[in-house]
Amino acid sequence: MDAATLTYDTLRFGEFEDFPDTPEPVWILGTEYNALTEKEQLLSDVTSRLWFTYRKNFPPIGGTGPTSDTGWGCMLRCGQMILAEALMCRHLGRDWRWTRGRRQREEYVSILNAFIDKKDSYYSIHQIAQMGVGEGKPIGQWYGPNTVAQVLKKLAVFDTWSRLVVHVAMDNTVIIEEIKRLCMPWLDIGDREEAGELNGCLEGACALAEEETALWKPLVLLIPLRLGLSDINEAYIDTLKQCFMLPQSLGVIGGKPNSAHYFIGYVGEELIYLDPHTTQPAVEPSEDGQVPDETYHCQHPPCRMHICELDPSIAAGFFCRTEDEFDDWCMRIRGLSCKRGGLPMFELVDSQPTHMVSVDALNLTPDFSDSDRLERFFDSEDEEFEILSL
Repeated sequence: MDAATLTYDTLRFGEFEDFPDTPEPVWILGTEYNALTEKEQLLSDVTSRLWFTYRKNFPPIGGTGPTSDTGWGCMLRCGQMILAEALMCRHLGRDWRWTRGRRQREEYVSILNAFIDKKDSYYSIHQIAQMGVGEGKPIGQWYGPNTVAQVLKKLAVFDTWSRLVVHVAMDNTVIIEEIKRLCMPWLDIGDREEAGELNGCLEGACALAEEETALWKPLVLLIPLRLGLSDINEAYIDTLKQCFMLPQSLGVIGGKPNSAHYFIGYVGEELIYLDPHTTQPAVEPSEDGQVPDETYHCQHPPCRMHICELDPSIAAGFFCRTEDEFDDWCMRIRGLSCKRGGLPMFELVDSQPTHMVSVDALNLTPDFSDSDRLERFFDSEDEEFEILSL
C-alpha cells in the first residue's frame, strides 16, 4: 500500500478541516458562493458531485486481473468524476442536488450504474483499464490526463443513452469548425450534397439515424494542457481560475506528483478538489435497481491546496448542451484572452490552421510530455507509486 493511501484511509471525516469563513468569493463549477452567508448551499453543491475513489473487492478486471485499483487508479477515478459531472448536467441539470436517504430519480440511478465497478458498466474501472490495454497501457499502469481523456472519448461512443460528443482538443488548440461538424453531423451531409456525392438521391441523407440528424449533440470538451515545465507558470493562474467561473465548466483533472485530483473550483489562492485516495468496498446495486450511493458523495468539507502546488500537466473540461451554449463559451473564452495580466491556456480558432496535421480521432498516443515527466518523477523503485506523467 502506498503512502498516499495510508494517509487518507486512516483519516475520519470528522478530522477534515472545515471550509474557511472567508469574504473572498468561492467558485464551484461556474457557480459563485459567499462562504459567510451561503456555506450550507456551497457544501450541498460539493456533496452533490459524484465522488469516485479507490475501491476494493470488485470482480477481477479482465477476469483474472486486480480486484482493487488502490495505488494506481486515481487518475482513472478523476476521469470518471469529470465525465460523471457532464452526465449529471446532461440528464439532471447543473442545479440538481443530492439528498442523503432519498429515493433518487431514474436518470441519476442510470448515471451511477454507468460507473459501477463491473465489466458491463459503460465507464467502469474495468472498461477504462481494458480499453487502455489495446493502446499499450497494461492493466494497473497509471494514466495521465491526456490518456484518460482519450479513453473516455472512445468509451462514450457506446453510450447510446447519453449520445455525447466527447472531443479531446490537442496541441493546445480548440477548432470551432471541427467541433461543430462533430456535434452537427448533418453539416457533412450538406457538404456532400453540394459536391454531388449523393448522386442526386436522398439515400445518403437517410443513412443517418434520426438521432444523428439532431440539431446539436451535447458536447464534452476536454483540453489536455501543459502549463509550465516542472511547475505551473504563474502567468496561467488567473486564466485557470477564470475557467472555473464559466457556466460550462466541468472542472479540471490533474494534481501534483504522485497523486491525481478532480478540481472543482477555487477560493483565493487555493484550488478546491475531490480526492480519490480513499479505498472503499465495491458496491452492488440492490434488487430493485437502486444503488446504495452514500459512499459516492463526499460528505466532509472538500480538500484544498495552494494553486502553485498544481502539477502543470492537466486536462480542463467543459460541457455545452446546445450550440448556443458552445457559442457562448467561445465568446467568453475570447473575452478571457483579451484581459490583461493572464496568459491564454489554449488557442481558440475558427478553422484548422494550415500548420496542423489532422489526427486520427481515436488516436491514444501520449502527449509530448510523457517521456520527460516519467524520467523526472519516476525516482522510486516502488512500483505502487503513482506517476503524474503517463
